[in-house]
Amino acid sequence: MTSWLAREERFASVGSTNDVVAEWLADGTPEVCLAVADEQIAGRGRNGRTWQAPAGAALLCSLGFRPTYLEPDAQWRLAAVASLAMAEAAEAAAGLPDGTICLKWPNDLVIAHGDGAVRKLAGVLGETRGAGTDDPQAVIGIGVNVGWDPAEFPEALAADMTSLAALAPGARATPDGLLARFTTTLEPLVVALRAGTFPTDAWRDRQLTNGTVVRLERPDGSSETVRAVDVDPESGALVIESLLGERPLGAITVGEIRHLRLAEV
Repeated sequence: MTSWLAREERFASVGSTNDVVAEWLADGTPEVCLAVADEQIAGRGRNGRTWQAPAGAALLCSLGFRPTYLEPDAQWRLAAVASLAMAEAAEAAAGLPDGTICLKWPNDLVIAHGDGAVRKLAGVLGETRGAGTDDPQAVIGIGVNVGWDPAEFPEALAADMTSLAALAPGARATPDGLLARFTTTLEPLVVALRAGTFPTDAWRDRQLTNGTVVRLERPDGSSETVRAVDVDPESGALVIESLLGERPLGAITVGEIRHLRLAEV
């Protein structure tokens, strides 16, 4: 067990590591707890989407926190620092240059290719309960495509996804090696959060969308093309402006959109 983790368990197969960790927290397990699985049969992403990968081809894990040190509207920072730590760890595990892996707001880890394509490497899902009470609980689930052979990508998703095996075939990154780097990288970020410090500059610097034109697809089916100007380190929101300059800057929170895509202009 990694010394800073209160509980750490590995499973051959589970429905969802997020559900495992949520049960631990409900039973009183202290933070930080970590569940890792070789396979998930009911893994999920944002907005009810599923997350599936062949057994052993991805790092599938969830972390559990009791963030009494964060205000309810700042608990998004747990997913943010987990995303940062995973981006850094994945670059190191695959021997990629610093800054290769970007964040596509709010928390996807992506690679931007020279041909303009953006391919997803990992997804991060945060789920909370008890916000504003004396026992807040937060679960951060992460799925990273590690050894997944591009030839085996699902046909419907192949154009939009990648893996460490595809990005650095000679590096032979493994889920276990990536996990070790990730937990080591994450620990000081969590310690800093407890002390009231958030890595604003690092979080901003990783954002793929800053300064780009994006299409916001809302839950009601409507969409809007805007310019993503920045991210707000206080609220975690995406700061946007009209392409026509007809309205002042605004901010979009995660619950206000279903998809965010880079747009052509």
